[in-house]
Amino acid sequence: MSVETTAPAVAGAVDKEVRRLDRVIIRFAGDSGDGMQLTGDRFTSETASFGNDLSTLPNFPAEIRAPAGTLPGVSSFQLHFADHDILTPGDAPNVLVAMNPAALKANIGDLPRGAEVIVNTDEFTKRAMQKVGYDASPLEDGSLDGYHLHPVPLTTLTVEALREFDLTRKEAERSKNMFALGLLSWMYHRPTEGTEAFLRSKFAKKPDIAAANIAAFRAGWNFGETTEDFAVSYEVAPAATAFPPGVYRNISGNLALSYGLVAASRQADLPLFLGSYPITPASDILHELSRHKNFGVRTFQAEDEIAGIGAALGAAFGGSLAVTTTSGPGVALKSETIGLAVSLELPLLVVDIQRGGPSTGLPTKTEQADLLQAMYGRNGEAPVPVVAPRTPADCFDAALEAARIALAYRTPVFLLSDGYLANGSEPWRVPEADELPDLAVRFAQGPNHTLDDGTEVFWPYKRDPHTLARPWAVPGTPGLEHRIGGIEKQDGTGNISYDPANHDFMVRTRQAKIDNIAVPDLQADDPDGARTLVLGWGSTYGPITAAVRRIRAQGGHIAQAHLRHLNPFPTNLGEVLTRYERVVIPEMNLGQLATLIRAEYLIDARSYTQVNGMPFKAEQLATALEEAIDGH
Repeated sequence: MSVETTAPAVAGAVDKEVRRLDRVIIRFAGDSGDGMQLTGDRFTSETASFGNDLSTLPNFPAEIRAPAGTLPGVSSFQLHFADHDILTPGDAPNVLVAMNPAALKANIGDLPRGAEVIVNTDEFTKRAMQKVGYDASPLEDGSLDGYHLHPVPLTTLTVEALREFDLTRKEAERSKNMFALGLLSWMYHRPTEGTEAFLRSKFAKKPDIAAANIAAFRAGWNFGETTEDFAVSYEVAPAATAFPPGVYRNISGNLALSYGLVAASRQADLPLFLGSYPITPASDILHELSRHKNFGVRTFQAEDEIAGIGAALGAAFGGSLAVTTTSGPGVALKSETIGLAVSLELPLLVVDIQRGGPSTGLPTKTEQADLLQAMYGRNGEAPVPVVAPRTPADCFDAALEAARIALAYRTPVFLLSDGYLANGSEPWRVPEADELPDLAVRFAQGPNHTLDDGTEVFWPYKRDPHTLARPWAVPGTPGLEHRIGGIEKQDGTGNISYDPANHDFMVRTRQAKIDNIAVPDLQADDPDGARTLVLGWGSTYGPITAAVRRIRAQGGHIAQAHLRHLNPFPTNLGEVLTRYERVVIPEMNLGQLATLIRAEYLIDARSYTQVNGMPFKAEQLATALEEAIDGH
């Protein structure tokens, strides 16, 4: 956070200084019942409407309802916003809002010295502090002397502000997150109209609750204006040069992916069918798509993962753009039906929002550890294309790309997002309709093969010579009756076949179809002729790019390339890799892409990994990449 200029300003009855900053990182932290995600979402929405570039990192507790005031129950929301282009939620917060002792203890280690710390003193009771291991109050023992501490009795002030409302004390206390939001909105000159309109809408059926939350929000704003403890407020100008012209909105990865699926169905002129079973962190896609029946979307919440994909595959057979959404544990259950889709050669999108594993693992944390499962997690030779978005907004385009491949090549396609992308958000330029790809599909309409005796018949496995895709025949079309099932098919006719030579041919043909999928060449960003390349995939894009910028700003030379297509790889990937003496691959797993690169290209790629459930920090990656550049 750098200060550009300072200027005096008159705020009500008190003259207060306004400092202009180029960026700020704020973290809201509290108990899982304190409304930190809602507070962060609202601050983010107002920041997006103001025109800043931003990136967010919600961090949920793994337990549905951990005991109040405990470290496992801490929920946080981090927001990085700036007047220029940014790529990550930031490494270390400049401001921490801690609603209780657990929130302070869980997050204070991430703060740099000199950071602002706003604490709710009402919650720092002896019992609450002992619950998280504080023998003495950290507000009084000097342990926070290195920070700018702002002790604020948030609960008391909120209750006092709501005295005129007919609420119990417990009901009034629930609005303390809105008081905190009002205070932070004053500190950083955020707009307020959107939040007040949101509260009126959210609590439309409980107007007294809406009014109380708005009153608490305004009280927090007024407290900032009048208290002497906050003598400075801050301005972060809009990121006017960071965005091309257009209409923008703040969007999360799961929402962008949902919109991408709807757009794909419209561009293909096909109904969209989602067969899904709720699972963190993919459930939001089911929730969102269920709202769009007006676009021909049908959602089916199945009784389990297997039923979800079975219904989706049936919808694909019936002529729909079919999707199933899940996370890693669900992919394991769906693997047999994915293999059936490979055999039937039908378009199916398998959306895997990756989380920490194995088994049920870390449901609310992020990881990239399903790549090898997506590549090989089926019996037999069952190749499936794999596409990975790199940012929350990019999930929209990745969904369109996955749909293009599935429809053009008649194959299931993996779309590998993760919890970091799914829950994180950033500005997204809403595309114009004419910018979207044409995904139009031609169904089979009649016979496509002539027998030796001149009879015209329909062969369900007669292939397009360019894509090797088989025809897509909608059930009920006269003359297109054919067998379907998981047993190996005879080439062309689709009849059951146990012939060894035919099986060998079909296995190789299915592989060739995937290998020959047309994907764009990989572009390497290398302005200085570097000798070291950092290669990434998926959500590591933001931290890697931020680290590369740091290195280049300090005079270092490093090249960067990022993969969207992981199966098949871009045809020029081998040529790109061989240009460099060293290749470093950061991943949130134990080196799965590095394993594939080494096997495919015989490149001695260096793997840099972490699997702690959190995204990389830019500083951490910059240090590792500098060591690689130096040959360490």
